[in-house]
Amino acid sequence: MNFKPILIAHGEPNGVFLEIFFKSLKYKKFKSPLILICSQKILKFQMKKLKFKMGIKTTNPSMLNKLKLDNKTINIVDVDYNQDISFQKISFKSNKYIEECFEISLKILESGISTKFINGPISKTSFLNKKFLGITEYLEKKIRSNQSAMLIYNKELSVCPITTHLPLKSVVKNITKKKIIEKVTLINNFYTKILGFKPKIGVLGINPHCESIEKYNEDEKVIKPTIKYLSKKKINIKGPYSADTAFLKKNRVNFNIIIGMYHDQVLTPIKTLYEYDAINITLGLPFIRISPDHGPNQNMLGQNKSNPLSLIRAIEFLEKN
Repeated sequence: MNFKPILIAHGEPNGVFLEIFFKSLKYKKFKSPLILICSQKILKFQMKKLKFKMGIKTTNPSMLNKLKLDNKTINIVDVDYNQDISFQKISFKSNKYIEECFEISLKILESGISTKFINGPISKTSFLNKKFLGITEYLEKKIRSNQSAMLIYNKELSVCPITTHLPLKSVVKNITKKKIIEKVTLINNFYTKILGFKPKIGVLGINPHCESIEKYNEDEKVIKPTIKYLSKKKINIKGPYSADTAFLKKNRVNFNIIIGMYHDQVLTPIKTLYEYDAINITLGLPFIRISPDHGPNQNMLGQNKSNPLSLIRAIEFLEKN
């Protein structure tokens, strides 16, 4: 167990994240100090709205290494946000706030106080504004990393898409040997160095049944040779497999992780199988970044009905690793 502090950036202020954060604190006594990067004003508004009571300890980044922190109170680095009610409609108004939460978190991580980071769900439409495909790519750019991978993790089975939030018409031209090698290498290193075992990796083809009526078949020309190359590097990898049968019970039990070529090819089955019992881990960063595997869910604001399991799993994972 590793009980270093865990940084938690609020994310979209008009989402369900604080609700699931409160529920997580009720569910379990975590040993790692949790440090919330958040507006104290919004925190108090939503505590009152959701009828959650707990003390608040406000600090600043320069004091974190001098304080003895625990979870008897909510530890918070206050970020200014001008909103006078518990919830509003998601808009571009919160962009500067979300950006500042990330900036503060990254500076704290750079200082070495923690290597563990969770961010709350964010509206890609308003915050990313078509500048980045997702938060994985946003963070990759922020820290000047040249590669990353999005791992949707469950201890029974995980998945990774080679391309993330691309329109289907753009997927094929973005499937390259280099990209597959980078993602598989990041995944293999993560499992061996962080989780302590060599993973069994299955790779899906991009075409139905890995077949094509076209002269150029990506499964034969790109995916299959890349798998052969990686196998020679002592990586336990097999494929390509047909996506329509890979997740059948008798097939998926043969793998720790299944790699797909595009977002919905692997995220649809993993969410069907495990629902909220999965977390989104960004590989390739100098720290472990996790996000609950769901969005801000504005339709359920203030109803106290949101499921906190993904956030609970995120905190549990970081305490163990």
